[in-house]
Amino acid sequence: MKSLFNEEAYAEITSRLDTLSPQSQAQWGKMDVAQMLAHCREPLKVPLGKITLAPPNPVMKFLFSFFKKSLYDDKPWKHGLPTSKEFKITDPCDFQKEKEGLKALINEFYAERTRTQWPPHPFCGHFTTEQWGKMQYKHLDHHFRQFGA
Repeated sequence: MKSLFNEEAYAEITSRLDTLSPQSQAQWGKMDVAQMLAHCREPLKVPLGKITLAPPNPVMKFLFSFFKKSLYDDKPWKHGLPTSKEFKITDPCDFQKEKEGLKALINEFYAERTRTQWPPHPFCGHFTTEQWGKMQYKHLDHHFRQFGA
């Protein structure tokens, strides 16, 4: 899996982001393109310490441990997977504002590529720098493919 901390993957993701427009149509799912951009901002905020999610109950935390590797492995995510309630976007969003905000967060995340200490993921625990980079790339790739980018 590519990593958002890799210069080529970072350039690819930012280039794909630039191809999205307010007219981009989803190939699956319920979000429009502006909602997708808003949704993609939220997971980037977690490792950057911009939001704190409530930890799941012990049973859910145990269940999440079985899915941890799938967050950063090479296997693409299936269409229509459920998302955390904190990351669900249902209200209308401003495309340009969300696009600029996502680009800023991607840039901020990439700037942390030499960082060695990260906060634990609220559901899955510790991730290495490599795992954080792969997970963020995989999430953005999933949603950019959703909109043909």
